[in-house]
Amino acid sequence: MHRVGVLAVDGVIAFELGIPERILGTTTTADGTPLYDVRVATVDGGPVRTSAGYRVLPEHGIEVLERADTLVVPAVRGPNTGDPGAAVLGLVRRAVDRGARVVAICTGAFTLAAAGVLDGRRATTHWAHVDDFRSLYPHVELDPDVLFVDDGDVLTSAGVAAGIDLCLHLVRRDHGAGTAAATARRNVVAPWREGGQAQFVESHVPGGGPDTRAVREWALQHLDRPLAVEELAERASMSVRTFTRRFRAETGTSPGRWLSARRLDLVRRLLETTDLPVEQVAARSGFGTTAALRQRLHADIGMAPLAYRRSHRAPAVTR
Repeated sequence: MHRVGVLAVDGVIAFELGIPERILGTTTTADGTPLYDVRVATVDGGPVRTSAGYRVLPEHGIEVLERADTLVVPAVRGPNTGDPGAAVLGLVRRAVDRGARVVAICTGAFTLAAAGVLDGRRATTHWAHVDDFRSLYPHVELDPDVLFVDDGDVLTSAGVAAGIDLCLHLVRRDHGAGTAAATARRNVVAPWREGGQAQFVESHVPGGGPDTRAVREWALQHLDRPLAVEELAERASMSVRTFTRRFRAETGTSPGRWLSARRLDLVRRLLETTDLPVEQVAARSGFGTTAALRQRLHADIGMAPLAYRRSHRAPAVTR
């Protein structure tokens, strides 16, 4: 199994501390075999105070963090913008040096930045702490408007639910969309929110009136055809300007980016669960040509369609 070490430090936010085990720890194969071994540990093996008013006494010490294939650094209250301590910084640097994947949830990005592993790299954190982060770590390419950032071996997320999104993204990256969807269903959470989605999404439709939900549902059934924003707006009985504004308020992204992400979603499912030729996958997902599909898939995940299929093939293939 893929070994995941979750670092618990003094002041850790309790909810974020539990996310990796809740998501990764419940991810299994179709026959129920666990895919991740998730263990929480402290650098000295002792208890730490959480933000929720109770202490955590992990069953493991720094040895599980040193051996982890993925090291997760959850958020701390405040955030802890001071020195997290030489032991923690050394742990993070060693993880990167030995080729482990390092993941920060919310203000855990401050710890990664303090260790120097984010210098010159793209990252994100909770929107409320952007100014502090930028003043402390000007060499980090901070993007405050997204849910999470995948920069290869170093990943960061915004707060709370974005940590769930990031962990599901890890499952999707490691084992494919089908396994990630099964984990999401098991935990009763949304199966996929793209990392580039805005951190803040309106909780209501501005100005009242109809929303875009029905049009989005219709679009998902017609991804094989061109879908211009003008057509979608007309179907919603709105002007293009009103439709675009409402769409962004409801989803946190533009119609074009949303459609592109849903098309890629469909591509992944078809490659993982069917034997359809790449030409048919491109046609069904609306990319039109294999060249267009290949270019988009390579830009997003650095793999050609057939290579992705080999790497993420589901156990049972629909023929």
